Amino acid sequence: MHRITWWHRWGRTGVIAAVSGAIAYFAFGVHREVPLLDWFDLGIHEAGHLLGAWLPELAMFMAGSFAQVAFPLAMAAYFGLRRRDPAAAGLCLVWAGASAWDVSVYAADAVSQRLPLVGGGEHDWAYILGHFDALHLTERIASGIEAGGMALAFTGFSLLVWAVPAGLRLRSPVPVVAPPRRAVLAGEDPWAAASQLPFRHQGPRPQGAGSSSRVG
Repeated sequence: MHRITWWHRWGRTGVIAAVSGAIAYFAFGVHREVPLLDWFDLGIHEAGHLLGAWLPELAMFMAGSFAQVAFPLAMAAYFGLRRRDPAAAGLCLVWAGASAWDVSVYAADAVSQRLPLVGGGEHDWAYILGHFDALHLTERIASGIEAGGMALAFTGFSLLVWAVPAGLRLRSPVPVVAPPRRAVLAGEDPWAAASQLPFRHQGPRPQGAGSSSRVG
């Protein structure tokens, strides 16, 4: 049983909101990689390629960008639906939005291919858009991915705003006081003495009520 403090009411949500704001500022404000988070997303991106290595070649190329957005979305679903934690879910949605912005930058590079690739190899989005003969739509597709990322970030901040009044409504749990035990007199049957205790689901025993029979 934990006492509800200022940290539970609004402190934790405030810290999460500040972190989410910093993520959104880098991704959608100054259009730069989010420090540290960008490297983590890159690891998820490469892990997506490894996990998709057994898939058809097109799906394997898609798996990297898909994984780096799907992972924070899965975390948002876990915190929002399973843990009922809107603040953490909001942070994960903002993270997913920033990851989508990162994917949009990669997609926009499909024609010029100026971005350095980890370990070399073929450009994911050049292959994907080339496969569908859609390289002429590169700018439009990249803009659509970025807009989707902004929508995710906006939804995340909406959850953070909703989490503030939810936290302020928290109340400390009321401790349950156990009923006092009646002393067992010398020579008294302990089973009969125990039957006189007022159980919570039965309420106080009326005067003159008989004791329960001993079993066993």
